[in-house]
Amino acid sequence: MTRTLSFALALLTSSGALAAEEAKPLFAGDAPIHFSITGPISMIASRAEGSTAPFPATISLGTADETYPITLSARGHARRNSNVCQFPPLRVDFNRAPAATSLFRGQKRLKLVTHCRQSPEFQKHLLLEYTAYRLYNVLSPISLRARLATVDYVDAKGGRTVSRFGFFLEDADDTAKRMNLREVQTGDRIAIAQLNPHEAARLALFEYMLGNLDWSTRAGAPGTGCCHNAKLLGSGQTNFLAVPYDFDYSGFVGSPYALPPEGIPVSSVKKRFYRGWCAHNGQALTVAAEMRGKRAAALAVLDQVSQLDERTRRGAAAYLDGFFKDIATDSDVTAKLLKTCIN
Repeated sequence: MTRTLSFALALLTSSGALAAEEAKPLFAGDAPIHFSITGPISMIASRAEGSTAPFPATISLGTADETYPITLSARGHARRNSNVCQFPPLRVDFNRAPAATSLFRGQKRLKLVTHCRQSPEFQKHLLLEYTAYRLYNVLSPISLRARLATVDYVDAKGGRTVSRFGFFLEDADDTAKRMNLREVQTGDRIAIAQLNPHEAARLALFEYMLGNLDWSTRAGAPGTGCCHNAKLLGSGQTNFLAVPYDFDYSGFVGSPYALPPEGIPVSSVKKRFYRGWCAHNGQALTVAAEMRGKRAAALAVLDQVSQLDERTRRGAAAYLDGFFKDIATDSDVTAKLLKTCIN
């Protein structure tokens, strides 16, 4: 491990408070926020499948006293498909720098994860995906932060307002800067040997915890670079730290459109299947032991997301309990997970 990487890991592991102080204001806390976006909301949503064209809009934090001009556009891939979502994820680009006193200070471009479908009942899936980010924050300092919000979408044409939960996602470049690293750009495929084994094993175990099969730490779609639903951080061309994102296809989130990828022998995303690298089996056993020690903290996250209704919270807790039973001992990890590792 490089000296810079070793120092960053030691610093963050030993002092979560220090890491929080160095985060930009928007991601330095967990208290839900409230803001409104005014613009051609219905037009962006209706055209999302075929276009990510930007449109002028405004964002107001708390009250209209703090309003900024922005450029608003649809983003994402699967969630721009009208058969998957009625409302796309959004990208918010600030047209001018937010005030030095603003919660948005230091932000230029933000990813906003949205409610996908109009039904208020569908918000539980968004809240569970937000919870997944919070879970990984507990398990690893090398993780993207998220900030939950109530968002008022005000359509510029007709003035109709719809309020839904959403959350902003920290940019991977900002995550890297908190650790004195950088986001790494690569070709479409990397070698297993380029990954930091411990963090790659942690990511694989976490995805197993969520019942998520929609990821890769070695390859991305042609022309996009590595990886699929994971970002690489580092300080050179090896010891890459893979950071996961996009958990809507997981069993934990339970989105109705989520299906297992072709070629993986499970009938439902609710059924876990381990996809870590066999080369990291030793590290997987070490990480599993670490995760056993964080079981109480992980389950406590569900109580901290008070917006979850009790039925959803109980179901999520039961799903996580299934994971902790699977990793209860080293023998369990070997028998239930490592047998399907990838060479």
